[in-house]
Amino acid sequence: MDGYEDLDPDEIAFAPVEGVGERLALLTLDEAHSLLAWLRQVTGEGGRHAPAAGRWAKEIAARVPSQE
Repeated sequence: MDGYEDLDPDEIAFAPVEGVGERLALLTLDEAHSLLAWLRQVTGEGGRHAPAAGRWAKEIAARVPSQE
């Protein structure tokens, strides 16, 4: 199995969708690549925000097609 066979979905507390607010507009591909480049720069410079920037860069890179 996948290790989740003992998980009971009824015991999980999900955040309510109502009141969460409006979703942000989707990024264009160019905007996503610009953001990814900036996050990689922040990661490369080190410092306090580098770990978070690295995590976000990985998340975005996994979802955005590579530049040609």
